[in-house]
Amino acid sequence: MTGIETRSVSRDSLFLLAEVRVEQNSETHKVRVRNLSDGGMMGEGNLRVMRGHRLAIQLRNVGLIAGTVAWVQDNRFGVAFDEEIDSQLARRPLQADEDPGLGLVDRSWVHRAPAPVAPSQLRKI
Repeated sequence: MTGIETRSVSRDSLFLLAEVRVEQNSETHKVRVRNLSDGGMMGEGNLRVMRGHRLAIQLRNVGLIAGTVAWVQDNRFGVAFDEEIDSQLARRPLQADEDPGLGLVDRSWVHRAPAPVAPSQLRKI
């Protein structure tokens, strides 16, 4: 392997969950998305797919995406999307009105770290 990057599309390393459904199957699987670009993604999970399988992927803030499995290695697989997406949307947090169960919580300052002790108050041992 050389250290030269041969990809034509930049990708983001991240960790988020997506729901994946293999075409011709009604069952959905949760997978971890390890890399995401506008043209594809690398997923990881207990999902048996083979190169060429068609997938329907539900990504937060992006929606439903169709794609084809490009490669498989152990429990990881690469997907080439049928159409480009805005991959930066998936990095943005969900809005509270999009999913009421994920409403924002006000920050609490009750559990703050104590103030540092002045050096003159420290005991020497």
